[in-house]
Formats: sequence, structure tokens, C-alpha cells
Amino acid sequence: MRILLVEDDQHLNDSLAFSLTSEGFQVDTCTDGEEALYYIEENIHDLILLDRMLPNLSGTEILQRMRQSGNQTPVLLITALGTLDDKVTGLDLGADDYLVKPFAFQELMARIRCVSRRPRHLQLGEALTFGNITYSPDENMLKGPKSFCSLSKREATLLEAFLRSPNQTLSRTLLLTKVWGMDSDVEEGNLDNYIHFLRRRLKTIGSSVRIQTVRGIGYRMEQ
Repeated sequence: MRILLVEDDQHLNDSLAFSLTSEGFQVDTCTDGEEALYYIEENIHDLILLDRMLPNLSGTEILQRMRQSGNQTPVLLITALGTLDDKVTGLDLGADDYLVKPFAFQELMARIRCVSRRPRHLQLGEALTFGNITYSPDENMLKGPKSFCSLSKREATLLEAFLRSPNQTLSRTLLLTKVWGMDSDVEEGNLDNYIHFLRRRLKTIGSSVRIQTVRGIGYRMEQ
């Protein structure tokens, strides 16, 4: 699961990022409202931990813009504003949960698990199916007509990107960001290498699913 952590208190930001990474999450961080909106518009995160009081653009403004644009990524508001009116306002704007500072990290983890269990298209344990292949994230198992295989971490992340957007052209920039993160300086040739790896996996399991090159743009998974 990839999490966007938006918190302007740098000490808390660093602490939460370290703890969440230690729990196995992929974490992108920012401390500014406008920067957060840029990250959010990339639409690559499974959950957003959003501080309510931010420089340049408040968390509630960000949340409102997200929902108005149709972005339904789960949002957990984290804030020092803990009155009943504050909570109601945040939830009415589209937040999935509300956590008041200060809080224990164990409670944050419980809230994340709760949001992840809800019936959304980004639920963690769901099997992803397209054409004659099925990928199970829990088992890290790709199954096809002839056989099955496990994937490396980056192969799995790249495959999930395609399976969540089948028959859609995904840009090279989007795929690089999903697999290696927003701030990575990885060379573009690495993406081509992993596309080659996935194509080989699909062939091995006897699948008719193909990853097509869209020149000048990126790649598309199709039957």
C-alpha cells in the first residue's frame, strides 16, 4: 500500500514516515498544501493521511477539491482541531475517518486497517483479474491458463498498475512514479527492463494478455 503523508510539523512527519515504512508501507511525504494537491492529482496513492492545518492550502480545501473532481482515494484527517463541529465538517466534506492529535501510533494503525477493510476498489486483499490472468496480492501469485508464478516487489507493483487500469494507456512518468516513487531519480531504462520481465512472466504462464508499447507515451495492457 502506498500512503501519502501530508503533515507540516516536520518532526511528526519524519516520525510517522519512519514508523509507517517500518510497517511495510510505501510512504511519500509533503508539508505544504499546494504540494500535496500536486501529489494527489497524480492519483497513485491508496490512502492519504491529511493534516487539516497546512501552509498555502488547508486540508479541508484539499479534501473538498478532491471529492469535487471525483477522486475517491480514502482520506484520514489528522488534526489538533477536535471539537464535534470540526469532526462533522471534515466527515461531511468526504473524509473517511478523523484522528485528533496527539494520538498513539497503534491507534493510527488501527484506523488505517479499518479504512482498508471498507469495500473500495483499492481494498488490499482483493484478487485482480484481467483476461485469462489473476493476480493475488496476498499470496503474491500470478496465475494463467498453463501455470503460475510469484513476482518480485517491483514486478508486482507494476503489474497492479496495469491490472487496475486495463485497456488504458499509462504514461511512462506515471508508471515510474508508481513503481519507484515521486522523488526517485531512477533511469527510464529500468522501466523498460521491468516491462520485459512482465512480458516474459505472461508468456511463461500461457496468457493471451499483452503489454503493448504506445510510442512516445507509455504502455497499455490489453488482450
